[in-house]
Amino acid sequence: MLYKFQCKKAADVLMLEDLTSKIFAIIERPLEPRGIFLLEQLPIAIAKLEAAIAEDMERKKNVSENTPSESSEESAHSINHDRLGQRAYPFINLLKEALLKEEMVSWGA
Repeated sequence: MLYKFQCKKAADVLMLEDLTSKIFAIIERPLEPRGIFLLEQLPIAIAKLEAAIAEDMERKKNVSENTPSESSEESAHSINHDRLGQRAYPFINLLKEALLKEEMVSWGA
């Protein structure tokens, strides 16, 4: 399923269900077919996502330090392939823009 996140004063963000489910689990919110992030919910969601990304980066760093059998180029490629920060960046950017411009974020499937 494809989810479309919208804010009146920012670019729309499209995400597949796997990433959307992961993000909503991080921010501890049930994923429904339609919904709205209110202005007061945005800072909490942003903080939780940024903390999860920092944790993910630290975990990937620790894994790379403990995997000497692969070449450094291959190891870096496999570690960076599915980083949460890269995949969630457009969504976090949308939330930050909405917060800055004091707008709600809505979504629909």
